[in-house]
Amino acid sequence: MAIKIYQVDAFTNQAFSGNPAAVCVLEKEADKDWMQSVAFETNLPETAFLYPTGDTYNLRWFTPKVEVDLCGHATLASAHILWEEGYLDSDQVAQFYTRSGLLSASKNGDIIELDFPTAIEKEAQIPDGLKEGLGINPIYIGKNRFDYLVQVENDEQVRNLEPNFELLKKVPSRGVIVTSSCDSSEYDFVSRFFAPVSGIDEDPVTGSAHCCLGPFWAKKFGKLQLKGLQVSERGGVVHVSVNGDRVVLGGNAVTVLRGEIVV
Repeated sequence: MAIKIYQVDAFTNQAFSGNPAAVCVLEKEADKDWMQSVAFETNLPETAFLYPTGDTYNLRWFTPKVEVDLCGHATLASAHILWEEGYLDSDQVAQFYTRSGLLSASKNGDIIELDFPTAIEKEAQIPDGLKEGLGINPIYIGKNRFDYLVQVENDEQVRNLEPNFELLKKVPSRGVIVTSSCDSSEYDFVSRFFAPVSGIDEDPVTGSAHCCLGPFWAKKFGKLQLKGLQVSERGGVVHVSVNGDRVVLGGNAVTVLRGEIVV
């Protein structure tokens, strides 16, 4: 039986920008090795697999190389597909059981809002390979349960980074977030995200990184509503609202492909 699969550009309202994710809608749980093979075949930053469990959905995320514990853009893409393809009514909240607990998504106008746990960093020592791999002198290094967070002096430094990914593979974390305040008044901060150890040299727009970036910049700016710009080649915008130990991540999504897995 053919299995439906979709490709969605997340955290953007324009096709061929933002962060692409495949969304595979299943009738029941699938074999992990099969899911990893599909993710390797799609060769996108993330492939999401979801199947219904009563009124909710079970959701798992895979890069081409590994299964991950939390992914924002593929969750946003999954919710978008559930509404667009009629699996859920547009006024229904999408709820997902995941390796990071129960997550939810809802619509606020044309924005999809994800309710995620925070991933607050604590100041950390510079690990081997990080400074050399980025080729910069950071002004702050932090670490949360997923990633290292690196603050640099200005917007230009973030945009002009040319990392050595072989050196960054030595860094003991899922990935490395590099950030600074934004030169433009339209956004509060800019960021980039590198995860070569997870099979993604640079992720175009990383929702889960904003579970750290939101609280980090909220404390510095003294406000709870922020707007982040991820300045990868594709680029994307993430609205962030910090509420205690939760963050709401907001963004758009566009479907670019619909197909079937036939093997």
